[in-house]
Amino acid sequence: MSDQSRKTITYRDAGVDIERGAALIEQIKPAVKRTHRQGVASDIGGFGGLFALGDCGFDDPVLVSATDGVGTKLKLAIEAQHHSTVGIDLVAMCVNDVIVQGAEPLFFLDYFASGRLELGAAREIIEGIARGCEIAGAALLGGETAEMPDMYHDDDYDLAGFCVGAVERDRLLDAARVQVGDKILGMASSGLHANGYSLVRRILTDRAIPLTTTINGEGLLDVLLEPTRIYVKPLLEVLRGFDIHALAHITGGGMTGNIPRVLPSGTVANIDLGSWSLPAIFAWLADTGPIDTLELLGTFNCGIGMVIIVPPHQAAAITEALAAQGESVFEIGEVGASAEAGAVRYNGRLA
Repeated sequence: MSDQSRKTITYRDAGVDIERGAALIEQIKPAVKRTHRQGVASDIGGFGGLFALGDCGFDDPVLVSATDGVGTKLKLAIEAQHHSTVGIDLVAMCVNDVIVQGAEPLFFLDYFASGRLELGAAREIIEGIARGCEIAGAALLGGETAEMPDMYHDDDYDLAGFCVGAVERDRLLDAARVQVGDKILGMASSGLHANGYSLVRRILTDRAIPLTTTINGEGLLDVLLEPTRIYVKPLLEVLRGFDIHALAHITGGGMTGNIPRVLPSGTVANIDLGSWSLPAIFAWLADTGPIDTLELLGTFNCGIGMVIIVPPHQAAAITEALAAQGESVFEIGEVGASAEAGAVRYNGRLA
């Protein structure tokens, strides 16, 4: 057989459509443009995003970076064909980790991988990422869209993100600021955020619970796909005006695993479980699982998505300042002395 008679093969034959990827970039440009902020020095589509840190007014900046994903919450979004909020989750999980260092998120990059690039779903996802960046005040500086039919099947996709922020060196938050007697404030979550979904899905499967179930009049699917709250702008305001000692993003591991990360040796976080009302979804999971209280507190945020540790004399004013920005804030405990390395001690019962 001559070379001329052989049928040629293309990248599209292997399941990858480069033209579809190029079309997606054109479709998302308006959403990306809305995230433009001071410091951005390039347009989307280049080999790398450019950011001029010197344009942002820092004197002695320390860069802070964070990376994360959305986890198995994506499985629910894929099953329901509801893609508009998971991009917000992706941004939130990263920027909330940056703000707890006292840093302002500056720019964000995403990685979106799928078995087949479906333009409608991809556009929804990336527009959600852009919306999250707008809420956080970060520029969507670039990203990567990968079509990999040998890695992902049917409508499956995965998301990962990367955020860079900056803070003046003398404003960097760490455990050394925390003192015995400090008050512990909790900022309300918007639901489960993006943690514990493997356990949630296990409960749904084991109990054969349909996603059409309602909880307190709300559809279960809507509750489970509620996007993660982004705390950046309200916290930047109080960081500028008050003496914040520490911040803890309550993600995987719940309060049990995350508050100790910002406690110095010889202290304990005494948490009053009755100081806030447990949102309905967590009570439902605890009852349906069933899940015991310590497992619930060590897996989910239980209604508290961000913890703020502050001097006692500023607690009321900080609470008022955050409430003025639409946040629900509770005084949930106090830092005490302990012979153990930083730990959490629970008192009372979840309301």
